[in-house]
Amino acid sequence: MASAEAKTKARAAGRSETVAASARDAGAPAKRAHALQDLSWPEFRDRLAGNPPILLPLGSQEQQGPHAPMGDYVLAERLALAAAERAGAICAPVLPFGHADFFRGAAGGIQLRASTFSMILEDMVTAFLDHGLSHIVICNGHSTNAPLIAQVAQKLRAERGVMIASLNLWRMIPDSLWEEVHGAGSARARGHGADPVTSVGLHLTPELMRMGAARPAMRSSAFGLPTTSLFAGVTFGGFEVGLPLDVTEVASNGVGAGDPTLASAEAGARFSEWIVAAITDFVAHFRRCDPARPHLGPEPA
Repeated sequence: MASAEAKTKARAAGRSETVAASARDAGAPAKRAHALQDLSWPEFRDRLAGNPPILLPLGSQEQQGPHAPMGDYVLAERLALAAAERAGAICAPVLPFGHADFFRGAAGGIQLRASTFSMILEDMVTAFLDHGLSHIVICNGHSTNAPLIAQVAQKLRAERGVMIASLNLWRMIPDSLWEEVHGAGSARARGHGADPVTSVGLHLTPELMRMGAARPAMRSSAFGLPTTSLFAGVTFGGFEVGLPLDVTEVASNGVGAGDPTLASAEAGARFSEWIVAAITDFVAHFRRCDPARPHLGPEPA
């Protein structure tokens, strides 16, 4: 028995060393001072006195068309981490699941109920507020989260007296940059399953993209009426009518609008740089403000 146990321990030790050696050979990244997941709790505790801004990246696990991975939260996390490094902030681990009931029909997605998402987000934010950290910036990579984020932020302001900032990563890109990247026909490139996510994916995670499967949006009608780009309604007489539709009923390939074949890694690099720079600039401004007193401007640098 002793001999068998010794052999088992030796094999385990050998496998462990092999894994460690492989990580070293692959150039495993060093500890990142801007990534909360890399820090020990005493290391983070020692940073509290400086009240560093905290970035909370949010994303989703949902279909993005046949050409892109469902885990688009990876992109939100990478952008937030890059901004945290530039801004001298700390990026929390990403919340990989969001809220969007109209994606439930697509296999592989994980959609949180509105109440679940709101409770998780509140718990994430208060985990930092409880330790005196007041400059919280949500980096939202899933647009359907936005109304729930606003509700949580209002609740926390009423209860804690602190304002939580939120940035909608994909919708903050200015029209001027869209025109620079895609020209006068930029509208043809924009939409769920197309840009900016497809181009950013080609830039940040090219190994996961399958552009040979990319196709333009293929929309179906509902009640004989054209469906909206956000899947949850139709247009009638020039106005929108909300309906509890599912993505599988209105977009057979999952692309809500736009043409992902127009995406490129070069466009993704432009979009990514703009987003990271914009987050960095906002954090630099916000950290000089008192989140409890929005009527006051920033303190002098």
